[in-house]
Amino acid sequence: MATKGTPVPVGYQGVEGAYSYLAVKKYFNNANVTIHNFTLFEDVAKAVQDGTIKYGVLPIENSSTGGITEVYDLIRRYGCYIVGEQCVKVEHNLMAWPGSKLDDITEVYSHPQGFSQCRPFFRQYPHMQQIPYFNTAKGAELVSKQKTNYMAAVTSKEAADIYGLEILAAGINANTNNYTRFFVVAAEPVKSKEADKITMVVSLKHEPGSLYRLLGYFATCGLNLLNIESRPIEGKSWEYFFHIDVSGNLNDREVKKALREIKQETIECKILGNYVSDKT
Repeated sequence: MATKGTPVPVGYQGVEGAYSYLAVKKYFNNANVTIHNFTLFEDVAKAVQDGTIKYGVLPIENSSTGGITEVYDLIRRYGCYIVGEQCVKVEHNLMAWPGSKLDDITEVYSHPQGFSQCRPFFRQYPHMQQIPYFNTAKGAELVSKQKTNYMAAVTSKEAADIYGLEILAAGINANTNNYTRFFVVAAEPVKSKEADKITMVVSLKHEPGSLYRLLGYFATCGLNLLNIESRPIEGKSWEYFFHIDVSGNLNDREVKKALREIKQETIECKILGNYVSDKT
């Protein structure tokens, strides 16, 4: 990415300390970028489309709770292309204003996915009301502003450091091997010889065996199917888009063969990106 000249604008949803913010920092590392935050995932996609930012970083899948379907829809709706991937380990912590105790806490703020990843912990504390909030780190920001002893947030250790909060319980997510995968998106695709992962969206003929035949093309060409997510097509009952991740480079002979056959089978087939996968 950019290292010299004018800084490249990059955007994410949330505030400093959010896992999306950590993904931006990790992916762009020491690149010459300016980081911009937005309130909604859709705001990030719009900003990529209209050129406000060059790259957007959006969460697409969590290893505990699965795909983030809203983001799949936004990437397709706003014509974004996937140019990179970053995985971030998710380690949730319960944090509050310094001096607070676990027994004091009656309100906890976090994103719904944060709560769902910590269900066993909260079963031990039924007096804590889980209040869904825009973003995990946004919850920490709220608690920091209110400075009460009964409010807490669930988010990253980095957020506790940024907002001056004290961690009352560390590592409260049920799955200790908990990761969120992020897409780096742009308004235009990027070609790379090192690219080893392809994301595409297809819609199939509404007839028996269409999905079976589609998957067979990947198997016949020796391509590794990594992920598949279905999303309903607006205005067409029981018809779906399929977002598919598969290993390979668009210049590979096997990939070209598979795509030729897939396009004959599908109503629509669009490549959303061919990029370097994160090996985390």
